[in-house]
Amino acid sequence: MNNNILVIILASGVFYGTPLFFAALGELFTERSGVLNLGVEGMMLMGGVSAVWASQHIPGTSWFVVLCSILIGAFAGALVAALHAFLCVTLRTNQTVAGLSITIFAGALGLSSYFANVWDVASETVKHPIRILNPGGLADTPIVGPILFHQTILTYLSWVLCVLSVVYLFRTRTGLKLRSVGESPQTADAVGINVAKYRYIHTILGGALAGVGGTYYSLTIVPQWVDGVTKGAGWIAIALVIFGFWRPDLTLLGAYLFGALQSLGLTLKSRNIQINGSILDAMPFIMTVLVLVIVSGGWAHKRLRAPAALGVPYEREER
Repeated sequence: MNNNILVIILASGVFYGTPLFFAALGELFTERSGVLNLGVEGMMLMGGVSAVWASQHIPGTSWFVVLCSILIGAFAGALVAALHAFLCVTLRTNQTVAGLSITIFAGALGLSSYFANVWDVASETVKHPIRILNPGGLADTPIVGPILFHQTILTYLSWVLCVLSVVYLFRTRTGLKLRSVGESPQTADAVGINVAKYRYIHTILGGALAGVGGTYYSLTIVPQWVDGVTKGAGWIAIALVIFGFWRPDLTLLGAYLFGALQSLGLTLKSRNIQINGSILDAMPFIMTVLVLVIVSGGWAHKRLRAPAALGVPYEREER
């Protein structure tokens, strides 16, 4: 039974960690460019509500509707991120204030709930959810099967994105330029790199990935629209970037750890193991605080620190 519980916890970690990774990867790209985005939660919710609307109204076969829903969710997140980029890059406002404003503006009590009411998306379940796959029957393989092969298409896409992101950041010239913009925009500008362009592109990309994370919640985990369906996942995603030391591979592992913590209550209840539900619900956020405390000092902080220009507006000097 212990082995079965362990397999369930690991499989649930992958399942619930996937949307966290999408949002965290988006935040990672944004922060690598030097822009701090505290509006991830709002972008996830806007992506989620837009994807539900698309799933309920777009005609066609299931796979086509699901694809359109994911793309529309990503587009909604990107639109909100474009607003954040305009505030932070063009207007050079305080990035913390801008991010918090985005979360309030688009969050559970803001624009996402407004659109949900206008579109009346909560009145019915999702017609075309993102379903769990069993490619080639591999999900029936003992131990490994349920963990790796009983997942959704977005989980497999996240693995591809993780590999591509590592290659992009650390093995390409464009990735080197991105990291230089985040470390020293003055130096990057001096060698001809368009700082504003890089920050706009990667902030909007980050919002699109956050929108996909929100889509996963509303089309897979629930699947139905509920105001505030992400339940603070955007804040966990921000902490995951720090937990992963601004590396996609470590961020993926962190997402699965936090995903397992999020699902622990359901797993234990299914086994009739009674533990205080409030404590289990709070575990991901308690771990978030502990992670931030641990990685903010000591060797990790010195060797694997945040981009030096993170959160600092850049104003180009006239030549």
